[in-house]
Amino acid sequence: MTGYIYLGIAIVGELIGTNLLKVSAGFSHLLPTIGTLFAYGLCFFFLSLSIKTVPLNLAYASWAGLGLILTTLISIYLWHEPLNMIGVVGLILIVLGVILLDGFGTA
Repeated sequence: MTGYIYLGIAIVGELIGTNLLKVSAGFSHLLPTIGTLFAYGLCFFFLSLSIKTVPLNLAYASWAGLGLILTTLISIYLWHEPLNMIGVVGLILIVLGVILLDGFGTA
């Protein structure tokens, strides 16, 4: 159970780091740049802790998939970026992939 908590922290760290990356404007703003590096460092630290108990394929698929989906939602609502139907289909396929790995990928 602890591995999944670490995985959740890693996902949150990735979300924070990715959004600070946008705010850093190509690492041209000091504080968002430092925040980006710190958030990604935290993210990878907790991802490394999670894979001690969570299978690597499930942990990575969940981290990448949920991170991508949540980042997309944040980019729509916070940064007002568009999403088209192809993007929606892609997100659905990612969700299905994570579900398949969770249910069958580690058996």
